[in-house]
Amino acid sequence: MIICPWRLSNDKSVIQNIELAGLRVHSPDELADIIVAKNVEEILLAVPSASRQRRAEIINSLEYLQRKVKLLPSMSELVSGSITAESIREVEIDDLLGRDPVSPDLSLLGKCITGKVVLVSGAGGSIGSELCRQIIRMKPLRLVLMELSEFALYSIEQELSALCASKNLPVEIIPLLGSVIHLHRNERIMKSFGVHTVYHAAAYKHVPLVEHNPIEGVRNNVVGTRRMAEAALAASVETFVLISTDKAVRPTNVMGATKRLAELVLQGLARNGGKTRFCMVRFGNVLGSSGSVVPLFRKQIAAGGPITLTHPEITRYFMTIPEAAQLVIQAGAMGQGGEVFVLDMGQPVRIMDLARRMIRLSGLTVKDEHRPDGDIAIEIVGLRPGEKLYEELLIGKNVEGTAHPLIMRAYEHELPWPILEERLTVLDVACQSFAYEQVLELLASLVHEYTPTRHDENLLLWETLAAGEAKDAVLH
Repeated sequence: MIICPWRLSNDKSVIQNIELAGLRVHSPDELADIIVAKNVEEILLAVPSASRQRRAEIINSLEYLQRKVKLLPSMSELVSGSITAESIREVEIDDLLGRDPVSPDLSLLGKCITGKVVLVSGAGGSIGSELCRQIIRMKPLRLVLMELSEFALYSIEQELSALCASKNLPVEIIPLLGSVIHLHRNERIMKSFGVHTVYHAAAYKHVPLVEHNPIEGVRNNVVGTRRMAEAALAASVETFVLISTDKAVRPTNVMGATKRLAELVLQGLARNGGKTRFCMVRFGNVLGSSGSVVPLFRKQIAAGGPITLTHPEITRYFMTIPEAAQLVIQAGAMGQGGEVFVLDMGQPVRIMDLARRMIRLSGLTVKDEHRPDGDIAIEIVGLRPGEKLYEELLIGKNVEGTAHPLIMRAYEHELPWPILEERLTVLDVACQSFAYEQVLELLASLVHEYTPTRHDENLLLWETLAAGEAKDAVLH
């Protein structure tokens, strides 16, 4: 064991060269020499009181050593006495980002939740489940969970019930299985349970999958959002918050276009009048979500590689799931109606750099032209259908700050509801008819920044389905 205390403040150097449990405390400056002399294979980083930014700086300084780096628990975990061998963990991407969280505005956190009936759609997903975890701690009167996946609904309901029992939280949890596209069911749910606040997180978000299944993407992301929003109006819901994405900005794929159209739907309804206050919160990738690149890279490293990367210059914004959910709740409490709120995601991350760092911090070397005997190769496989090199958070430059330093308000073009309503009805009919090309044309006509890409395999698929639909109609 080698003990090297990093200076978290200038006075920490006084403990260097002393002995602790018979072991000498070394200066961090000696670390490289010690690693070679002692053949060190793994470094445990024990800086539980350090900020995220300071921890990232230390990890950066260790990267060149190409040894596996693991982290000991935080100070709160140490104090709680809940530490086990499993508490020593791998370096996560949020350890590398180095941005310290901003303390939440408590008045905003509880405004739409405490003592109210809250509904979360997509409650079993990455963002939806974290919203539920945070919402339940703010003591709503009732929490309604809507989820299409039976297993995801079961998992989050069990987790929340256990949390309520352990924290003595008197919250009624209502798990409801089903799709968001059923207007009358949505309305009945909201009226029957007296819903005050809706967080609409249900969406298909995997870019290549939605690109190859565009009609289901449109039905779930656009039609589902419209029917949830219209149900909220009919049920006099107070606040409706849409979880949007940076891929809605100048979209190059069906998924992004559907999310931008979902934003336009809420903006149109907000301007059309009614008691419900609609707003949207747009942000980039969240760490650890389903389909996230980080667990994929870790799995590929554990298997001996290669790491597959779509393009050497691809970049993405990243934010932790708890931080994103907390900011969503606060942004949702700010709006007057129709606003697009944009979260400050920090600096974009070059995914090639991320892959190389993950390899080195696993104690391995990158296999490339400079080091052909390295451990893990990085293979460029090409951009996936609809994938962008760079993501953006704003369509234009018309943006202003809010009372929260990480939440901005964007002002972007809208469509009048009467025009939008008519085109959405045509779009819904086209989806039901499996009219693949018409669906994409309508999507492009409504989302001006989007130009659809024709995928011949998709066209063949949907022509086959449409033919089957027509045959069924004749037979019946």
